[in-house]
Amino acid sequence: MAEDAGAAAGRTVTMLGRSGCHLCEQALEVIQRVCAETGARVEVRDLDAAPQTERDDYWDKIPVTFVDGARHDFWRVDEQRLRAALTGAG
Repeated sequence: MAEDAGAAAGRTVTMLGRSGCHLCEQALEVIQRVCAETGARVEVRDLDAAPQTERDDYWDKIPVTFVDGARHDFWRVDEQRLRAALTGAG
């Protein structure tokens, strides 16, 4: 959406996932698309390299999505919901 371009500049979407995880790959595609449209930054973190407490908390929920450090979603990424979180729409 053209009206979203730059709307989320300075915001960061972080995906916590694992290599070889098909849900993580699907989620990252959505995250990258929404961030490209809105101007948000994408960060990917590997759960296998995370501290043990984080692995314990999120192992069965990956991929986990965070917006500006706050947990946003897990398992799947809803494109409209993520866009709304980044742009304040909705």
